[in-house]
Amino acid sequence: MKLIRCLLLCSMALLPYCLYAQQMPEVSGRLKNPAGQAVPGATVTLLQAADSMLVKAAVASGQGRFRLPVQQPGIYRIAVTYIGYAAYYSDTLQLYASRVLPDITLQPAAATQLKDVQVTARKPFVETRIDRTIVNVDALISNAGTSALDVLEKSPGVLVDQDGNISLLGKSGVTVYIDDKPTYLSGSQLAAYLRSLPSGTLEAIELMPVPPARYDAAGNAGVINIRTKKLKQRGFNGNLSTTYGQGFYPKNFNSLNLNFRNNAFNYFVSAGYSYNHNFSDLLITRSIRNDDGSPRSYFNQFSYINRYNRSPSLKTGMDYYMDKNTTIGVALNGSYYKATGLVTNNSSLYSPVHTLDSLVTAHNRDVRTFKRGAANLNYRHQYGNTGRTLGVDLDYIRNQSQTDQLFQNASYYADSTLKGKDQLNGSIPSAINIYSVKADYTHPLQKSAKIEGGVKASYINTDNQADYSVTIEDITAPDYDKTNHFLYKEHINAAYINFSKEWAKFSLQTGLRLENTIMQGRQLGNAVKSDSAFKRNYTNLFPTVYLSYKTDSAAVHQFILSYSKRIERPGFNDLNPFISPLDKFMYYVGNPFLQPVISHSLDLSWVYRNELTIKLNYSHYTGEQGETIEARGDRFYSRPANVGNSNYVSLSANANLQPLKWLTLHWFGIGEYARFKGNLYGNVLDVDGMNYVTNITLQGKLSGTWNAELQGLYRGRITALQFVLGDFWAVGCALEKKILQKKGSLKLSVNDIFYSRLNYGDINNLTNATGHYRNKGDSRVAQLTFTYNFGKTYEKRSRSTGGADAEEQRIR
Repeated sequence: MKLIRCLLLCSMALLPYCLYAQQMPEVSGRLKNPAGQAVPGATVTLLQAADSMLVKAAVASGQGRFRLPVQQPGIYRIAVTYIGYAAYYSDTLQLYASRVLPDITLQPAAATQLKDVQVTARKPFVETRIDRTIVNVDALISNAGTSALDVLEKSPGVLVDQDGNISLLGKSGVTVYIDDKPTYLSGSQLAAYLRSLPSGTLEAIELMPVPPARYDAAGNAGVINIRTKKLKQRGFNGNLSTTYGQGFYPKNFNSLNLNFRNNAFNYFVSAGYSYNHNFSDLLITRSIRNDDGSPRSYFNQFSYINRYNRSPSLKTGMDYYMDKNTTIGVALNGSYYKATGLVTNNSSLYSPVHTLDSLVTAHNRDVRTFKRGAANLNYRHQYGNTGRTLGVDLDYIRNQSQTDQLFQNASYYADSTLKGKDQLNGSIPSAINIYSVKADYTHPLQKSAKIEGGVKASYINTDNQADYSVTIEDITAPDYDKTNHFLYKEHINAAYINFSKEWAKFSLQTGLRLENTIMQGRQLGNAVKSDSAFKRNYTNLFPTVYLSYKTDSAAVHQFILSYSKRIERPGFNDLNPFISPLDKFMYYVGNPFLQPVISHSLDLSWVYRNELTIKLNYSHYTGEQGETIEARGDRFYSRPANVGNSNYVSLSANANLQPLKWLTLHWFGIGEYARFKGNLYGNVLDVDGMNYVTNITLQGKLSGTWNAELQGLYRGRITALQFVLGDFWAVGCALEKKILQKKGSLKLSVNDIFYSRLNYGDINNLTNATGHYRNKGDSRVAQLTFTYNFGKTYEKRSRSTGGADAEEQRIR
């Protein structure tokens, strides 16, 4: 009944949008070059015939198709612009009903120096494709002066929790890519890396709950691909951005993007630096029971965590266009992240009748550094004008981290008499080396069909150490319970094939990916713990299918059915069985017995004019994995574990509407029913719940140089294994002023205006215990951002319709 009520409620909420969708006419068509090939990525604008005022803009799809809604019947013109082609302007069009235009042929541009071009149209916030949703980062004013993690949190269907864990459409287990390359990071290391990337270096976010077969099968919730900025114009171009933010503590974000391109070479540099100072005010309460259910003790812990981090990053590279069909590129990037956390902790232990039993105070220090370096060598070749392409990538990535911990604890009796002191010191170095090679081939077939295939091999080795010592009464000794050395190796070999074809109203894309995984881990042990090791070898097939149906040639109404099978492998560090303290009463423990999680996902979507998408999803996870909590007396142990199976049913909607000429509305909402069944530390786990998330963004164009934005977010209670996360809401606003002849801008934004974003929740299904937490952070922040675009562009005549200009779109 809960599910039925959820579906009925969502259907009623969507009714006004469905009625709105029945009225608006549109103009659509297809772009091609003189050879008859599609021209994807071109900007198509609808202009008023009388004064050439911009009405609507769109980007041509991969098949060169476009469609533009007509808000009011009248007389218009179509304009098309794209690098390497002369601008196209249509004759006047009388648009009083939907109209499909004849194919538009774009002509190569003549050799000339272009004057500075002022772009007045803003990219749409969200674009829908058959296999992904594209979020344009610069479309939101409030994205300025933030990090990649903050940008993800504002993307439709993405949630980021207080620890930096990312979920997509209500499901955890997302694999994050940067420029179509996996980061091979998860948990705190992924969060640290994304916090080191300023939003000014990002171009777009691609959300793929059902990724194509060319992507690795890892990630049960799908793939999030973050595309960084890479300017494509010839000549010297660049942009810079600097932000000062003030919450309770100050923040600063800076980015610089430079590009120079001539006939044969393209050079690019992207640099960033960020400083972020914040805090967490954390309260944890626990109730401990005896076996008969009677109270045994109570525990309250108050922690104030003062964190600050600095992070520079740099990416540079070069593309060499050997001839009109062949490109070789090299890219180098690195980032450095250093975070310091100072923790003041006061814990109170109470008797069964709530009288004070003892006190524990702690002063802890945690210093973490994370270094990431990556090198890529790529080769792209297009076989003349046949459409056949070959791409080869060689990658090397090294992630290196160092964590230094200090825990100083003092215990007192109820009368504040000192009971004892102890100190724990920890040094945790870690290194991960990743080697990868892949090749992808595309071969067009007759009648709008295409086949793709590829192979990939990757090798990963990790080296994790943990050296702990404990000091009691000025005597220091190794802590062998926590000291360890863990080595891990993993080989993944993969091959895939993908077929796609378009008919007048139907589109089909189907793929099959084969992956073989060979992994081995070894804990070297210490003076009191013996060595241990494990090996695994398994092979899986992962099918993917998309079927699309358009009710008419302009795709006013489009229905998409998709299915995928995916895998979630354990994180490298999660397999390490060592114990790592978070404080005196909370520990993290790895699990070498973790098994991969297999998921099956089925989606049915309705898309209207690329403005409204409604999606119904069912997902089944076998071997559901997540964080679990085990209670042992007054200590809690956090451990990843396979707990059984889970099922998800969700209904979501994503709307991008323009109710007024100057006002744009973006709205996302999802209602999800989740159920988890399995075993947890000898107890039966059978929990379910309804989860709700919605966010809305209003963007107003106040004048030619002023823009405004208002955002709202509400997250309902969320059930996830042992955890029930509490609800919260937040409101933000932003204002933008174009300056310096619209080459620059000033943006002022405020997040969580009412300081209402409070994280709290319950920990259930514990043996003879319950837990509750409440966490308040530095979420209300005002930011002022200055951005500036500079440079001249020079365009040469395109040497071939299928030459380097087109190939550049695929350079990673």
